[in-house]
Amino acid sequence: MNISLLSQKDSTPTIWSGGLTYEYMIYPKTASYSDRDFAFRISSATIEEASSEFTKFKGYYRYLVMLDNSLYVEVNKEKKTYEKYEIMEFNSDDEVTSYTKGIDFNWMVSEKIRHHKLKITNSDQNCNAQIIILFSLDTTVIKINEKPYYLEPNDLFVIENLKKENIILHFSNECLFGILDF
Repeated sequence: MNISLLSQKDSTPTIWSGGLTYEYMIYPKTASYSDRDFAFRISSATIEEASSEFTKFKGYYRYLVMLDNSLYVEVNKEKKTYEKYEIMEFNSDDEVTSYTKGIDFNWMVSEKIRHHKLKITNSDQNCNAQIIILFSLDTTVIKINEKPYYLEPNDLFVIENLKKENIILHFSNECLFGILDF
């Protein structure tokens, strides 16, 4: 089992058409965002334009969560609203226009990945997924099999569990909780 704690302050921002994006992780580490050859990518972005087009990524599925306010979007010409922390799921090849400024969490997963899910939880989880991601929405203590880890808001905690061991997780506060199996 390999555990990584990643903080936004340790990532370098890059520019996208609507603001800045902070890449927490790309998997595998040898993958390239520009080559679009990754299994998954986790980032946070600022949306600085009142109207901005989301970058399309053919062959990827996306989870997006606003971290500071509601999200007003058009997805393939259909207007939708997502409240703060509500999970937006969509095909990354969809036409998405945002009419909201703010900060988001973004998880892009290759359509080649057979199983993935993102939810918000603060309850204990018993999990044996190959990849477990935890994104802290507030100061949080996460216990893995009773060992504590301390996270600040917007920290990303990733567990690579390629042997699919059973892991018991306990959260002191709400977190985004994602699982992925290849």
